[in-house]
Amino acid sequence: MNNILRIGSAFIGVIVGAGFASGQEILQYFTSFGILGIFGAILSTALFSFIGMVLVWLGSYTQTNSHKDVIYRISGRYLGTLIDYILIFTLFGVGVVMIAGAGSNLNQQFGLPFFVGSTLMTIFVILTGLLKVNRVVSIIGGITPFLIFFVVLISIYSLLSMDASFASLNEVAQATPTTLPNWFISSINYVSFNVAVGASMSIVMGGTEKNPKIAAKGGLLGGLVLGIMIILSHLAIFSKIGDVGTLDMPMLGIVSNLSPVLGLIMSLVIFGMIYNTAIGMFFSFTARFAESGTKKFKIFFIITMIVGYLASYVGFTQLVSYFYPLIGYLGIVLMFALVAAPFIIKKQDKSK
Repeated sequence: MNNILRIGSAFIGVIVGAGFASGQEILQYFTSFGILGIFGAILSTALFSFIGMVLVWLGSYTQTNSHKDVIYRISGRYLGTLIDYILIFTLFGVGVVMIAGAGSNLNQQFGLPFFVGSTLMTIFVILTGLLKVNRVVSIIGGITPFLIFFVVLISIYSLLSMDASFASLNEVAQATPTTLPNWFISSINYVSFNVAVGASMSIVMGGTEKNPKIAAKGGLLGGLVLGIMIILSHLAIFSKIGDVGTLDMPMLGIVSNLSPVLGLIMSLVIFGMIYNTAIGMFFSFTARFAESGTKKFKIFFIITMIVGYLASYVGFTQLVSYFYPLIGYLGIVLMFALVAAPFIIKKQDKSK
């Protein structure tokens, strides 16, 4: 049970970064469609549960330490190459968004210049990236329970203190700008984006668990809890859309309105979740090109972080608005491959 909880918590930690913890992703992918966003959140929950289970199971079953071997095995040479490149592009790009998100987080809560949060995050990730993979998984999973607590707290508070009708809130929510066409495509895009984001580190995490059944249960639990958090976050932001709809970090805005002290704690939790995803992205990106723990890995990792830091100055909200949906559309190819993956791998093993 401990291993199931550890893997489930780490899976959530890898997926949940600046965009989710801040509420910016939920606002654009679900709340911008008003009441219909709840159907999108439910669909995403079902998809996350299945995909989470498959991803971590794949890592455990193949006992791999990089996504490369697994992806080529389930997709073949040509499709595997395409998916591999999509994952490489995603890992680096989302890592950059996390660094930008760290700057936005400390700017909104404390009024600090953007470069302060971005610089701190870059330093923390560099220091952590030089640790062994087991240690990284433990760090990623350790911060997740705090976010779950805050999401539940914020949702209860928001719904109990809601002072407008669903009809009027729906109108305001639907006026929120989004680059996505409707709730159905948005929910699938959101899952496929997050699958592209979390696939590499989830496979690597699965590789640290010897028992594939335990790994699968951990991934299933992680996906289910993640889906429930999406539903609760959507309801929280929807009920306070008039107050926080224009903020970079809507969830942080809700907590700060509830209590400045809780706002301070939530800001630190969001910073922790940003750090979780940033280390997951940059660690997996570097592991694709060099074996973790080697001198080559460490040098490549530091160079990658410096380039990512410089790229982060494009801006957080702009990156979420355009980069995330693009990755979502690309990630649909990976989703189809993952659905077929268990059947392909077991068939390959039987024919040996």
